[in-house]
Amino acid sequence: MAKKILIADDEPNIVISLEFLLKREGYEVLVARNGAEALDRVHAERPDMAILDVMMPQRNGFEVCQDLRQDPEFRDLRIMMLTAKGRDTEVSKGLALGADVYMTKPFSTKELIAKVKALFDRA
Repeated sequence: MAKKILIADDEPNIVISLEFLLKREGYEVLVARNGAEALDRVHAERPDMAILDVMMPQRNGFEVCQDLRQDPEFRDLRIMMLTAKGRDTEVSKGLALGADVYMTKPFSTKELIAKVKALFDRA
């Protein structure tokens, strides 16, 4: 059974490219366009991984990550933060809130796929 990955990002071009890349690698892909929708989709569809943009409407990626990490049901959910905010303070904050990986935009597609695979291999 294919691993399920939620992409939560409000930039359509990012969503389209990530969706294409991940489907090509054999993953099932879900999409959320804001933080509130991301939380709803995680609860309803139970993905194996969430790729969260930090700057989203309604709830930002940090808030979504924190909410998910506080819920014991999602303790094993892998979380990747993907954002244009790459300062050390943002990276530290994302990791402190429970993200497994923090990548900055623009990103290398090869590196992103490698990190996704590495997160699944750690399980």
